[in-house]
Amino acid sequence: MTDIKEWNVEDEAFWESTGKKVANRNLWISIPSLLCGFAVWLYWGIITVQMLNLGFPFEKSELFTLMAIAGLTGATLRIPSSFFIRLAGGRNTIFFTTALLMIPAAGAGIALQNKETPLWVFQCLALLSGFGGGNFASSMSNISFFFPKKQQGLALGLNAGLGNFGVTTMQILVPLFMTFGIFGGDSMTLVNTSGTLIGKIPAGSEAWIHNAGFLWLLFLVPLAIAGWFGMNNIKAPHVTPQLPSAAGSFSIITMMLFIGFASAIFGLWLMLPEKVGGSGFGVSKWLALPIVIALTVFLLKLLPGAIKENLNRQYQIFNNKHTWVMSVIYTMTFGSFIGFAASFPLAIKVIFGFQHVVVDGVMTHDTPNPNGPSALMYAWMGPFIGALIRPLGGWISDKVGGALVTQVCSAVMIACALGVAYYMKAAYASATPEEFFMPFFLLFLLLFAATGIGNGSTFRTIAMVFNKEQAGPVLGWTSAVAAYGAFIIPKVLGEQIKLTTPEDALYGFAIFYFVCLILNWVYYLRKNGEFYNP
Repeated sequence: MTDIKEWNVEDEAFWESTGKKVANRNLWISIPSLLCGFAVWLYWGIITVQMLNLGFPFEKSELFTLMAIAGLTGATLRIPSSFFIRLAGGRNTIFFTTALLMIPAAGAGIALQNKETPLWVFQCLALLSGFGGGNFASSMSNISFFFPKKQQGLALGLNAGLGNFGVTTMQILVPLFMTFGIFGGDSMTLVNTSGTLIGKIPAGSEAWIHNAGFLWLLFLVPLAIAGWFGMNNIKAPHVTPQLPSAAGSFSIITMMLFIGFASAIFGLWLMLPEKVGGSGFGVSKWLALPIVIALTVFLLKLLPGAIKENLNRQYQIFNNKHTWVMSVIYTMTFGSFIGFAASFPLAIKVIFGFQHVVVDGVMTHDTPNPNGPSALMYAWMGPFIGALIRPLGGWISDKVGGALVTQVCSAVMIACALGVAYYMKAAYASATPEEFFMPFFLLFLLLFAATGIGNGSTFRTIAMVFNKEQAGPVLGWTSAVAAYGAFIIPKVLGEQIKLTTPEDALYGFAIFYFVCLILNWVYYLRKNGEFYNP
């Protein structure tokens, strides 16, 4: 498609005559591209469950590191991705970043065909899966430029909400496609029960786990083509006034992604134990994450010429305190959604798929529970609800105000987190944990719903607080910070499960949600606040 030089969607006549058609076309190509990004980023949550079911020679804690690595990398790549649109153009960015997803998808398909594939190979592939996490920031920034403020709540909610269906789509399709040999290759035999959307699969059945990677190539190839021929770069002064050639755009994106990867790898090296390729220094994640974020921002500022000049202009968002306030609040909603989506399947498997019994005076957690629920049968429902309801959150917020909706969601999330913690604790001390599964599961579904509605409401607040030049980069930046939930939540849950106190993770999350509730009220819901909304 041709590049657009004039773009003023706040002009009603322009919007009705030209803008609406162009904006909607770009939105409906953006959504499935983002969906595949989420799928490739988070499919390790399902793959690791099946690796456990198939008897891959890795400890549970090592499998949790794959989700954490993908989570950290995807979040870190969102920092440079926040600035891609103004530097490289919307069409160029969406096409190239969608095409890059083919690398980890094909790699996973190859590596999963052999149980002897070393852990470091899976760690590298989890690292590359971060491409999908980074895509969210550029996608949201791009769509924010196409729609007028009064419609941004719904448009961004649709892009993010339906894009987030990549999690649900993946959690449904991956288990299904692992049941037959559509892409060739040898099958493996289940040593534990597995499952799909429709029920359990008994031990002894055949599974084609490598299909979890190859499956996404069916979607990524046509989507990359659609992005190139169907989307637009906006060359207007407030978007990408100095648009480089396509090759130049791809070079800029590659260079900035490399910086994100380097920072993420350094952070992982600081945190991870030596036996899984880390430094063994045991640096706290609460220290390592700020180091990764600061290092990424600093290295990006060292880029030369026009890139540096453009970034310095966009970095002005950091001088606005509301950038930081909204980063925290958005982490409550999207960070929780993405973190729970990544860890929910394995958490169900570990907590309810094993009996927790006392042997010789010591509580053990290694005896398979024949009555346990199938993680692959239930795990998709939470992200499904969270993604499905997200556009509704944007629509309601357009009507009644973003801050009010966010406040209600904060209160619901606090209550749900405390309830989930209660049933987690009971299940992890029981020989029959399945007795506690249903209330645990229903509370988690309500928690997912609150994160989805809150996602939409925070978009509305951002659109009202920031001007049209800053709104796009702020959306990208806040989504980058929030995406660290995909690292923090699996990491914290894995640590607390290892300490036999998984409920402590949810207590900590509830405290964080309370802090966000206070921030939202002080800055955006209080009538004499700076941005009453309403």
